[in-house]
Amino acid sequence: MRLTTFTDFSLRMLIHIALKPQGRATIAEVAQAYGISENHLMKVAHLLGQAGYVTTLRGRGGGLVLARPATDITVGEVVRRIEPDLALVPCFAKGDCVILPACRLKHALHAAREAFLAVLDATTLADIAVPDAELRGLLGIAA
Repeated sequence: MRLTTFTDFSLRMLIHIALKPQGRATIAEVAQAYGISENHLMKVAHLLGQAGYVTTLRGRGGGLVLARPATDITVGEVVRRIEPDLALVPCFAKGDCVILPACRLKHALHAAREAFLAVLDATTLADIAVPDAELRGLLGIAA
């Protein structure tokens, strides 16, 4: 299974915010840390805000903060919310394959997708924001 770049950027942004000692990050900081366009991250931040994962603070000292504790946000929840389509093959979404009524491949692929998501459901944002000291160093975040 392959996730979209948008989902990757969403998870990176959430990790960055979770690592901030004061729990607040700006789009510019995240963009610089990962070498990602601020324009892309503005769209990511907007969607994360709409989805209830981040809250935006305006004005001086503003930025993005997690709307819930990192321990309460699972990677599986984020992936399901951000990914436009979790169908592994086109017939999952369209249902137009000639062998669909007798297909056993769809069952195996469905089970694989569910196993993939089960691992992500068991993983919280807090779980992936460690080792925090090493990640902070790599992202240029002061402790």
